[in-house]
Amino acid sequence: MRLHVPVMLREVLELLMPQRGGLYVDATVGAGGHAEALLRELPSGSVLLCTDRDEEALRMAARRLKAPGGVRLLIRKARFSQLAELLEPLGAAQGMLFDLGASMMQLTDPHRGFGLSSPAPLDMRMEASQALTAHEIVNTWPQRRLEELFRLYGQEPRARKAAQMIVRSRPIGSCRQLAELLQGLYGPGRRRLHPATRVFQALRIVVNDELGQLRAALRSLPELLAPGGRAVFISYHSLEDREVKHYLRARRDVLKVLTPKPLRPSEEEVARNPSARSARLRAAERLVA
Repeated sequence: MRLHVPVMLREVLELLMPQRGGLYVDATVGAGGHAEALLRELPSGSVLLCTDRDEEALRMAARRLKAPGGVRLLIRKARFSQLAELLEPLGAAQGMLFDLGASMMQLTDPHRGFGLSSPAPLDMRMEASQALTAHEIVNTWPQRRLEELFRLYGQEPRARKAAQMIVRSRPIGSCRQLAELLQGLYGPGRRRLHPATRVFQALRIVVNDELGQLRAALRSLPELLAPGGRAVFISYHSLEDREVKHYLRARRDVLKVLTPKPLRPSEEEVARNPSARSARLRAAERLVA
């Protein structure tokens, strides 16, 4: 499997300033691309805490990451809502990174049930231990609830039609089956996005409570960061970005916004890594007083 290509790596390192040392947190370590670069920059005496809710991601990160002499590397399973408890014995962080949403590793693994072309059963769980799956939502939730889900979390303009198509075609077993069904959601014509893209996004967000977990991280952010500490958020759709933007602006009493407008990947980066195309980066610094 191809190693994780970290998005906007130069911007992340410049904003986090790992040369200062202290405790740094990669709260979405994935396969370890950003963390690997952070480890190269951290001075002796620093600590890098890597967390993720996905057990497979943690195993991959453990295989990939090697701490240089004098730097302590910790890898722990945690949701965003558990970060405050996890950091309590370690102290406040000098830097935190949140690379939001599903990873390419999850989306492209044919056995995880995330991708449009996956023959696997509808799943979309980042944590194998949780109960709710996309299969349950697609095959048991009422049409009106599906419509609300697709409109709110997928921003799908044809949410009602999508919900009707699904309810009429039950049972739906695999990702591929659902994607092929929704191929007819729009009429013929060239489209940049697959017609099922927004529906899949909505299902994934709800299965994993992604926005709820993001809100939990944002609420605890002032306590997680040391004075002068910085947090960087990389979002890939407008719902995530809006949550981050509104929170950072609302907490100007304790946080200094470092990115009045979101940073975007360069044309060169997008050419090298097309999955970075939709990325938006926002950052803030904990005020000293």
